[in-house]
This record gives sequence, C-alpha cells and structure tokens, in this order.
Amino acid sequence: MSATGNGLLKMSELAERSGVSAGTIKHYLREGLLGSDERVVRTSRNMAYYPSEFVDRVRLIKRLQEERYMPLRVIRELMAEDPERAARMIELEDRILERAIQARETRRVSRARVRATYDVPQNVLDRLEEIGVLTPNGRGYDTDDVAIIEAISRFRAGGYEQAIGFTVYDTLRYREALEPLVEEEVGVLLERLAGRVDVDRAVEIIASGAQPLRDLIGAMHSKLLLAALRAHRER
Repeated sequence: MSATGNGLLKMSELAERSGVSAGTIKHYLREGLLGSDERVVRTSRNMAYYPSEFVDRVRLIKRLQEERYMPLRVIRELMAEDPERAARMIELEDRILERAIQARETRRVSRARVRATYDVPQNVLDRLEEIGVLTPNGRGYDTDDVAIIEAISRFRAGGYEQAIGFTVYDTLRYREALEPLVEEEVGVLLERLAGRVDVDRAVEIIASGAQPLRDLIGAMHSKLLLAALRAHRER
C-alpha cells in the first residue's frame, strides 16, 4: 500500500507531511484525538496506514496545544464535536490577530512624541509598562497604549493624583475585571461567527464593533457608577 495508490499514509509519511513526530502522533492516537481506529488500516502488528486527512488534523491539534495552550482533554472534546469548525475558528482568530497587529504596527507613536503630547511623567509611563498595562516596543506605543496614556493624562488633570491615593496600580483593577469578560466575549464571537459567515466578513463585523463596544461599556459604567453612589448615600 502507498499514499499515491489509495490515499493512505504510512506513519513516517504522516509525520513528514504534518511536521509532527511519529511519537507525538501515536500519543494523539492513544488519546483518541484522531477519531475511531476504524479509519486506520492495519496490515500487521507493526504496520498500519492512515487517512491522508489526518495530516491537517494532526497539524491542528499541535497548533491548539502550542498556540492556544489547550489541554488534550479539551482538544479531544472539540475535535469529537466538529473538527472542521475548530479549524475555521483557528483561521478566524489568525485573521483577526493579523489585521490587528498590522494596524497597530503601522500606527505606532514614538515615545518622544507621547512625552511631548501628554502630561504624564516618565516614571508613571515606566511603571505602567512594568505592570503590563502599556506594551510599547522599539517603535513606540500602539493606538490602545496611546488611548490609555491620554486617559491617564486627563485623570491627572482632573485631580486624580497620587497625593490623595490614586496610583497607576488602580488600572490593574480594571484589567482584572475586564479579563474574564473579554475571554467570554472572544468565545461568543468565535462561536457565533466561525463557519456561519465568510472569514473576511467575520473580521469586518468584529472590527466594526470595536468602537460601539467601547461606547456601550462606557455608558453602562456611568449608569452603574451613579447607581452605586446613590445606594451608598442611602445606607
């Protein structure tokens, strides 16, 4: 038997085409990540042939492990449910990240320009970078970094100063509160868009929703803040 004759591959061929070692592929097989053994043709105790579509599946499993840090248990459930949909979700994520990274890299603002534009001390910028709120590179700050710096500058101008207890560490409360919300949002977006609309259209939908989402969060925050202040007064 050969891959050219009937579409089946030896383990060595599967490993070569997928770029994943035979040992790792055998582990995937033992863990049930490649589906039923019925698809594997065994000609002897030490020889078996595998469907050629295993190539893409093995690559996908490896990517889910290395790039998404997903445990094999979760990958097995995902692959059993709909492996093609899992691949579409990965493609959608990649396209979103590709577009976002490209936009940020072409619109970075230098550190010097930021210092000249915004009234934020260098030590504050350094501390925000140390705690991961700002993530500049050698070319400067991305658009979200600049928006954060501008917001902090406006906070400081309005009286939110360290002398009365406001520090850069206050930003961590918002990041910690937003992280689970964003994680859930990503799951919902991928769940609803992957496989239902074209990838390019899905990317457009997500991009078009960025500013409305910021406005929505800002408006809801204002309402909740006012309600909390009223409740505090009535205690």
